[in-house]
Amino acid sequence: MDKQFKRTLVTCALPYANGPIHIGHLAGVYVPADIYVRYLRMRGKEVLYVCGSDEHGVPITIKARQQGCSPQDIVDRYHGIIKDSFEGLGIHFDIYGRTSSKVHADTSSEFFRRLYDAGKFITKESEQYYDPEAKTFLADRYIVGTCPKCGNEGAYGDQCEKCGSTLSPEELINPKSKLSGAAPVKKKTTHWYLPLQDYEPWLREWILEGHTEWRSNVYGQVKSWLDGGLQPRAVTRDLDWGVPVPVEGAEGKVLYVWFDAPIGYISNTKELLPDSWEKWWKSPDTRLIHFIGKDNIVFHCIVFPSMLKAYGDGFILPDNVPANEFLNLEGDKISTSRGWAVWAHEYLQDFPGKEDVLRYVLTANAPETKDNDFSWKDFQQRNNSELVAIFGNFVNRAMVLTHKYFDGKVPPCGTLEDIDREALAEIPALKASMERNLEGFRFREALKDAMGIARVGNKYISDTEPWKVAKTDLDRTATILNLSLQICADLAIAFEPFTPFAAKRLREMLGSPLDWEVLGRPQILPAGHVLGAAELLFAKIEDDAIDRQLARLDAIRAEREAAAKAEAAKQVAPQKDGCTFDEFEKMDIRTATVLEAERVPKTDKLLKLTIDTGIDRRVIVSGIAEYYSPEAMVGRQICILANLQPRTIRGIESKGMILMAKQGDGSMRFITPEEAVCNGAQIG
Repeated sequence: MDKQFKRTLVTCALPYANGPIHIGHLAGVYVPADIYVRYLRMRGKEVLYVCGSDEHGVPITIKARQQGCSPQDIVDRYHGIIKDSFEGLGIHFDIYGRTSSKVHADTSSEFFRRLYDAGKFITKESEQYYDPEAKTFLADRYIVGTCPKCGNEGAYGDQCEKCGSTLSPEELINPKSKLSGAAPVKKKTTHWYLPLQDYEPWLREWILEGHTEWRSNVYGQVKSWLDGGLQPRAVTRDLDWGVPVPVEGAEGKVLYVWFDAPIGYISNTKELLPDSWEKWWKSPDTRLIHFIGKDNIVFHCIVFPSMLKAYGDGFILPDNVPANEFLNLEGDKISTSRGWAVWAHEYLQDFPGKEDVLRYVLTANAPETKDNDFSWKDFQQRNNSELVAIFGNFVNRAMVLTHKYFDGKVPPCGTLEDIDREALAEIPALKASMERNLEGFRFREALKDAMGIARVGNKYISDTEPWKVAKTDLDRTATILNLSLQICADLAIAFEPFTPFAAKRLREMLGSPLDWEVLGRPQILPAGHVLGAAELLFAKIEDDAIDRQLARLDAIRAEREAAAKAEAAKQVAPQKDGCTFDEFEKMDIRTATVLEAERVPKTDKLLKLTIDTGIDRRVIVSGIAEYYSPEAMVGRQICILANLQPRTIRGIESKGMILMAKQGDGSMRFITPEEAVCNGAQIG
């Protein structure tokens, strides 16, 4: 950045309080934001870190209806779970507020009213879906029906979660209201809109010309929207949960959640700093950074800036919006509705004391410019092979050997050899690279730099072998361990943004408060300094812990596949062309019993069945081997089309066809008499 700011305001996308947060949220928004804030504070910068629960909107009302409680009950429950999850992972906001607070209601109402009074809105009458039984307008998520793309009968009015297609309620086949099951009807309603097209020239100049340094995924998405032409966007909607629209004639309407939620950044700041909040939002000396996921890029780069521009009064605009892409789980898209996720609060229960491991792995796999994947095996490997075997192993050897040979005091540094100077020379270079990467929001690369310091230390102590040198030269041993301890101090500083729990324990072992500016200096810890007791920074994660997580996901996958199979089985093939009664009369359908059964050699699907038709003994070849074994067929009574012209299949003459029911998922079932009957009984 060219301009030097006095302070930095960091905001994180407000998580919906309709469920807990998962690793996708953490990797996309909250861990990178926390790394950045910790780094700035280590540099002595003035920072305000703001977030809070987004407690309005349709997802929350849907959850409340599903659970038979009020929306307030839902947001109260999940606000606490989310807040505790952040705290448990060391993500400490200056304020974690709520959009259901009075301060927020007053702030967002005043914001709307100012734009309303200034004529910044337009009104539009439109037809929207309405539930005639529940007597309420329906948000898209309240409308379900059959997806026109994949046939999923549970598609929402805005998206099919089975195939991922974006939809509109008009596209659904047989749409129904989730509230009452009634078929929705179109009804006229009037809403206020923000004419985004009026801000398009200004947005082009501000972003496309003024912020070419933004990440390519952010810049590209914004450019695509602008090139496509902006349209008016509704700022109100018909709903009974949210901030009421503060004008006459707006009964039963609330502020649309996308308009309401970003104002939460301002209202949360006002709640924390009622007398000084304006210096964070209206001073040109403040740098505003939004950390968000890619699904929020348009709102934070086009909509919210347009709102602030319309309001005026000196509100600052975001200087950068480092949005991440999505994180997948074991190669599959994370889905809260399908339960395909690793929930933060459950992780903290399942892996106590391993908060840093999750932070480390999510940063190492951060989806900064493209979607990335989280796997439990990679999680285990990174912990065991990197945190334990490199970082932790080096610190433990340096500490234990110092206690063994020098009574837990930093030994003096003697004459340096080439190997010493070479190791020390790498640290300042890694520090400089880490600073560039952190300030450029490249947290994955910055983590590599930090681990690079650990690799330097681990290689140095392995190459110099102080445990062997101590047998003949304690002075040389003292120098090796002195330098090793200095690198330990470097690690306590470098890893503070990434693994704050381990960094704190390491500082306590070293017995010294450390700040960023001393990172890479030759003698951070003076000779004679007393160290604390040595302890392991990280512990191995065993296979059984990973197997439990994989088993849980396997159970979810199996349940999902079973549900999908059951759903597919319900799909009915279209009716064939009509036939005459005389044509039907030509078919001779009879009962028969299987006498012998065997697989047809070199095939996977064919069985050779010898059957008693009551008329004769004959052979039928049938493609049912993937559903029934030969043993399961012997003695079974079946129905056959007896007068079908014979066919030769794999060199076997097949005389007839077995009648079976084929379901939507492709599975086959026999059509059999309810009770045993004589072979050859005619069916018709």
